[in-house]
Formats: sequence, C-alpha cells, structure tokens
Amino acid sequence: MSIAKVTEIIASSETSFEHAIENAVERANKTIDGMTSAWVKDQSVTIKDGKIDEYRVNLCITFVLKD
Repeated sequence: MSIAKVTEIIASSETSFEHAIENAVERANKTIDGMTSAWVKDQSVTIKDGKIDEYRVNLCITFVLKD
C-alpha cells in the first residue's frame, strides 16, 4: 500500500502558462522525489502597461511518500 501527499506551489513565466507549468515541475523535481502527477489549480496573469507581464500558475503536485 502506498500513501501520497499533495503540495501546492506557485510558478511564473514571461512566456506562457505552459512554460510556467514546466518551470514548476522542473523546480519541484529538484527537491520532491516520487512525483506522480500535477493539477493546475489556478491561473492568473500580471499586467503592465496594458500588456501581459507574467503568467502564473498554482500547481498541486502529488508524490508518493517513502516507506
């Protein structure tokens, strides 16, 4: 039997939501072992001078706890 945990992280990108998600997963992988899935909980943008300045995602990452 395995037990999983979910942690929420926030990531950003100047390019796109997809790039923000990739940034989040790559960074989380450096410190979280056993990641199995991710769920985009929320998306938002910041605006500067009438244009999108930054794409942001709130990502819930699921990982299996070690025995």
